[in-house]
Amino acid sequence: MQWIIFMLLLFISSMEMLTQNRWKKQASAGLLENCTGCVLCSEENGCITCHHRLFLLIWRDGIRQYGMCVHTCPPGYFGVRGLEVNRCTKCRSPSCESCFSRDFCMKCKDKFYLYKGQCFRQCPPGTAAQPGTRECQEMCEPGPWSEWSACTHESRTCGCKWGVETRVREVPEAAREEGTACPALLETRRCRMKKHCPGGEHCAT
Repeated sequence: MQWIIFMLLLFISSMEMLTQNRWKKQASAGLLENCTGCVLCSEENGCITCHHRLFLLIWRDGIRQYGMCVHTCPPGYFGVRGLEVNRCTKCRSPSCESCFSRDFCMKCKDKFYLYKGQCFRQCPPGTAAQPGTRECQEMCEPGPWSEWSACTHESRTCGCKWGVETRVREVPEAAREEGTACPALLETRRCRMKKHCPGGEHCAT
């Protein structure tokens, strides 16, 4: 009787091993649903480990968790390569379309503007929205205007004709490094020459 029970247990164990081997072959061949590219796959939860060149993407549907092996992480995720497994990690901000790391966004979703790795519905104070790139750009704030220059005409400061005088303002180095478009840094205006040149005619007062 014991011998029969032993043979029965041996048969059941052999059948279980055969079933597991058949399932592993199907999983590695990608015959099970959502198991393409998997090294190890669960029929209920999808991929568990991927081939070294692929990323493991995990998402939830209610209380269930699913895995999929992908070549490129989808929008809202970024790829992290590891020694044992490469993973798709979700960007922290829901308004971020693609990120360099969990907290540093590289591109924002529509209706948001990117500024220093973060997404904003409106650009922060001191910045201006760039519709073409959907980025917030630092605003250039030049220094005060200089005094008006001497009135000159054709590089001379004397004569009876009208001349031009100019004034300028400087841009701080920090603002210049941002590469922003600055307002006018040079202004000119027409002026009347009030000095007469030696040997020339006198100007009217």
